[in-house]
Order: sequence, then C-alpha cells, then structure tokens
Amino acid sequence: MSLSHRHLSVAVGLLLTMGVTTACSSGQEAAKDDSVAKVDGKISVTYLQKQGDQEYFIGEAAGAKAKADELGIDLKVVNLGTDANKTISEVQSAIAQKTNGVIVVVPDPAVGPQVVQTARDAKVALLTSDDQICTTGPDPAACAKTGLVPRVGFSGGQMGEEVGKRAAAEFQKAGWKAADTRIVSAWKQDVTVCGDRVTGAKKAFEAAVPGVKNIDVPTDNTPTGAQDKIAATITANPGVKNWVVWGCNDENVMGGVTALQNAGVKPANVIGVGLGAYLACKEWQADKPSGMKAALFINGKDVGALAVQTMYDKLKNGKEFPAEAFAPTTMIDASTWKQAGLTCS
Repeated sequence: MSLSHRHLSVAVGLLLTMGVTTACSSGQEAAKDDSVAKVDGKISVTYLQKQGDQEYFIGEAAGAKAKADELGIDLKVVNLGTDANKTISEVQSAIAQKTNGVIVVVPDPAVGPQVVQTARDAKVALLTSDDQICTTGPDPAACAKTGLVPRVGFSGGQMGEEVGKRAAAEFQKAGWKAADTRIVSAWKQDVTVCGDRVTGAKKAFEAAVPGVKNIDVPTDNTPTGAQDKIAATITANPGVKNWVVWGCNDENVMGGVTALQNAGVKPANVIGVGLGAYLACKEWQADKPSGMKAALFINGKDVGALAVQTMYDKLKNGKEFPAEAFAPTTMIDASTWKQAGLTCS
C-alpha cells in the first residue's frame, strides 16, 4: 500500500494461534457503520473467494474454517472462480440464507459498488480480503480512502518493497551490469493491490540498483497467461543477457521463469522473485538449478483466519472494522523454505 500511517498490532490472539507473532492494521479507522447490529446468538458468515481452487485461496479457506470452528461460527465458503456476475448472485444468496456477514475476494473490482449496496440494503456486515473494492466506483485506485471497503490481507507496498530489495541483492551478488539486464514487471493491471506490489518492487530495486530498464507486461495473473506474454517480450528483446522477473504473484513470476527457460536462457541468467512461494517451492523441491531465486511467503491461512476473527469482533462485540489489517510475510529461498513452515503440495 502507499499508506504511510503507523502500524498497530491487531489480532494478537489469532496470530499466536496461527504460530505468527505480529499482524498490523493501517492505523486508519474505517467509516463507522451503525447499520449492522450485534449478533447475540450463533453467527453465520459467508466467505466468497475468487479462484478458490488456487493454492493460496485453498489455504485461505482452511485458515478461515479453522478460526470459525474455534469461535463457533457457522461458515460457508464459496468459490467464485473468475465470474464477476457470480459475485453478485452469491451475495444475494447469502443474504437470502440469513448470513450475518460477508467476506469477499472479488474476481473483478468493478462489481464493488453493487456488492456494497446489496450488503448495505440488507444490513449485512461486509469485509473484503486480499483485493480492494470501492463503494462509489469500479476502480479502487481512483477511490478516496474513505470510499474503500475495509480489507484484510497484506500490504501490497510493503510486499513489493521486500521483493525489490531481494531482487537487488541477487543482482548485486550475481555481479550483473545494468546495460545487459532487463526487468519484467508482470501483473493484472486493473487489480489495485497488484499495482501496489509492482510499484513497491520498482522503487526498492531502483533505490539499490539504479539504471536497469523495466518492461511492464500486462497479464491475467495466471502462469500460462504470464508465460505467453513474457515469451513475446523476450522475443522482442533479443540482445538481453540477464533478466529480473517479479509480479503480482507466484503465477506471474513462474510464467516468466518458464518462458525464459523455453527461450534457452540459463537459470544463472535469471533472477525471479516470487510472491506467494506456493509455486516457487515446487521449483525448489526438484533440487535443480532454477531461475526462481527467492519468494515472499504469504500464508493464505493467516489471512483467512484474520478475516474471520475481524468479522467475529464486529458482529459479536460491535468492534469497528479497521480500514486495513495486515498479516505478516517472510522472504524465503531454496535453502530456507522448509524451516519457514511452507507446505508445498
């Protein structure tokens, strides 16, 4: 995120349960919502996720379910896939089933205003996880901070900064020259948190290693989509010797690393720094040279659990949502991923 507010510790009990020591909020309060009443009896929550079959979101659902069991919440998890229209219908369905709160990861932020209005009309608590939505328009990047729906996830700016710092360290360790190198920044460009991550990476890298040219590559945030787009970029830049690859998630970086490998670029000439680590670890499991040099481990379980805890605090105790609440991250590589607690399946 571009937020510069001081970070406050939140959900300590949750994170101790999850085996993590810190989580942070942005220091901002979300707009007070008095329309949602406290729940005296059993709480019902619906968690709507885009790409629910993706490894990160599978972990997020598992963390949410574990926390719901602990708190005695009736939780329903729904996979929206990539269908933005399904988002609206599932919110309506959840309301019809008397849910008290909806947590949503939208496939497309353009549905944000309709989701917000639907929840408000029904006086149902609404919280987003991972991706932002705006109450007043389709683009969270163009939204006033007061118009953003409260969100649980990771700080995009901070994550990108860690990626950029690690990429710069790997560049310096390799002894590469700026003139021989290109950076590929790959992400789905209408997703605000993706833009935050890439911007953070660029700034941190440039601060440590100035003068390396960057190529922005728009993708659909999938490995095959990124691979195809980055392959075309490689073809268009035949004189480049060394490549740095980062993006919104592991999918983009893995797609880039694969495209470079298919183009005959050796792993020694590739610095891929993933974001997620769930695909990076599969490279490291193979125990052979890889262009995937490191990855920022973001644990979906922590976000799912924190989202459910945050919703519970609102519905049971009337505690206002923070504008944002952040789960922690850890930079790992082939030598440290196992001890970091990453389960690679």
